[in-house]
Amino acid sequence: MLEDLTIKDFAIIESEHIEFSKGFTVLSGETGAGKSIIIGAVSFLLGGKAEISQIRAGCHEASVCGTFVIPQKGAASEWLSEHGIEPENDRILLRRFVRDTGKSGAWIGAVPVTRTDLADFSAFLVDIHGQHDHQSLMRVPEHRKFLDARAGITEEVSAFTGLYTAIVEKRKLLAQLDFSDAERAHNIDMYTFAVNEIEEAKLSPGEDESLEAEESRLSSFEKLYAGIESVKTLLDGGESGIIPLLKKARRESQQASSFDRTLNQLDSRLESAFYELSDISEEFFSYSQKLVYDPVHLSEVQERLSLIYNLKKKYASSQSAPLQEVFDYYEDAKRKLEQLSAGGQDKDSLRAEITALEKQAYIAAKKISEKRRAAGDTLSGEVEAILSALGMKGARFAVSINEKPGTDIEQKCGPYGMDNVEFLIASNVGSPLLPLAKIASGGELSRVMLAIKTIFAQIDPVETLVFDEIDTGIGGEIAAALGRHMKALAVNRQIFCITHLASIAVYADNQIKIRKAVEGGKTASSVQYVEGEQRVAEIARMLSGDSDTQESLEHARAMLQKAH
Repeated sequence: MLEDLTIKDFAIIESEHIEFSKGFTVLSGETGAGKSIIIGAVSFLLGGKAEISQIRAGCHEASVCGTFVIPQKGAASEWLSEHGIEPENDRILLRRFVRDTGKSGAWIGAVPVTRTDLADFSAFLVDIHGQHDHQSLMRVPEHRKFLDARAGITEEVSAFTGLYTAIVEKRKLLAQLDFSDAERAHNIDMYTFAVNEIEEAKLSPGEDESLEAEESRLSSFEKLYAGIESVKTLLDGGESGIIPLLKKARRESQQASSFDRTLNQLDSRLESAFYELSDISEEFFSYSQKLVYDPVHLSEVQERLSLIYNLKKKYASSQSAPLQEVFDYYEDAKRKLEQLSAGGQDKDSLRAEITALEKQAYIAAKKISEKRRAAGDTLSGEVEAILSALGMKGARFAVSINEKPGTDIEQKCGPYGMDNVEFLIASNVGSPLLPLAKIASGGELSRVMLAIKTIFAQIDPVETLVFDEIDTGIGGEIAAALGRHMKALAVNRQIFCITHLASIAVYADNQIKIRKAVEGGKTASSVQYVEGEQRVAEIARMLSGDSDTQESLEHARAMLQKAH
C-alpha cells in the first residue's frame, strides 16, 4: 500500500507531501490542473522514464519519494530478501531523481538500484491503468495474452514458444542439409575459402582502428613535424620563448613577494606554471627526437589496411563496418561448414529429432488449448457479471477459441500454440456475438477493460491499483455503477482514480483536489484533501462547474449522502 508521496520540482509541482489511506481515493480538479502529473510522478518513482522535461522550469533537479507498506509474506518481501534489503517496520522507502544534466538515480531503502531493478520490484506494489489501456482490446493478439493470464499458463506458453523456436531452427538446418550434392559442395568450398582467408590474415581485435591512427600519423609527417617544431620554438626558443619570459617573471615575482607576503600565493602559482610548462616543453622535445619519417613502414601499414578493407568488403556489411563483423562471419562460416560437412549422415537423426519434438509440441499445444477453453468459459461468466453491475445488463461476452487450420495429417501450430483467440461481445439483448474490436464503443471498451482488470486484481497480489481517467466515454447512471464497483473493489485494495465525473467521485472514501495557480510568475499545482463542506463544493463544481449556488450544493450533498 502507498502510504505517502513527496514530490519536489516535478513538472509544475513545486513541493508536495501527500499522505494516503486504504480504500477508494479520487483525484479531481479542473482540466489541466495537474491530476495526471500526480500519476506521472508515481510512474516515475516506480521506474518510468527519467527525462529532463520532467524537471520544473527554472530548477535543476526533480525528485519523488514514496513510502510503501510491505506485507511480511509475498513477492515483494521475497524480492527484498533476495537482494539483501531490509524493510523497516514493514515499510520501504523508494526514492528517485533526475537532474538537468541528464543524470538520474534510484534507491530502494538505503540501497542504490538500477531502473530495471526498481521497475521489477515496484511491479509487485502498484498497477497503473491509463485512460488508453482499453485500446489494447482493439488488438486481437492481446486477447490471447489476457486469456493466458487468467488461465495461469503464461509461463507454460512461454516454454512452448521456446520449443516451437527449436523446431523451426532444426527445420532450417534440415533444409540446408537437403541441398543437392553439388549445392552442398559449392557451399562447403565457399565457407572453406572464407575461413582460410580470414585465418591467414591473422587479424587482431581493434587492429583496423590502430592501423588507421598509425597511417594518419605517418602520412601527415611533414605537418606533424612542423607543428611540433613550432610549439618547441614558442615554448623555449630563445629570449622571446614563453619559458624564458616566465623565468624573468618569476625573478620579478620573487622580489615583489619579499616586500609583500600577500603575493606569496600568486608567486607560488607562477612557479607551478613555470615548472609545468618546462615539463611540457621537455616532453615535446622528447617526442620530436623519436619522430622519424619511415616510408617503408607507411607502405606496410597501408598494405595491411588494404587487406582488412578487402576482408570487410567480402565478409562485413561495408568497408567502414567494425572489424568484429568479420570475426562474426568467420565463426558463423565455421559452424555452417561443420554442419554441411556432416552431410547426409546427420539428416536421418535430425529428421527423427524433429518428429519427436513435433509430437512433444502437439501434446503441449493440446494441453494449453484445453486450459484456454476452460478459462475462456470462466472468464466469460466473470466479465458478464461485472458488466451487468456496470450498467450493461443483458450483455454477453464470449471467448472464441479456434484451432489454426491444418491438414488431415498435420496440425498447424504457431509460437503460442494451436489456437486463434478473440473476444466477442453482444452489447444488447438479442444481438449476435461479434468481434469486440469491431463493434464496441469507447465506453463499452472501458467497462470491458475494467471488468478484466477487476478479475485480474482478484488473483493478483498487487495491493494498489491506479485508474487514470478510465471512465472515458461514459456518464450518468453507468458512471455511478462504475463508482459503486470501484468502492466494492477497494474493500480489499487501495484504489486511486482520476475522474471528472461527480457520479464516480461521490463513492470515494477520500477525495483529493488538485489546483493550479500562477504564483511569482510561475504556474504551480497544489494538492488538498477535501472533506465536509469543501468536498460538497468540489462535487458541486464537478456537477455543473458552479460551486456557489445553493441548488448545486444541495444536489452534491444529496449525492454524497446517497453514496454513503
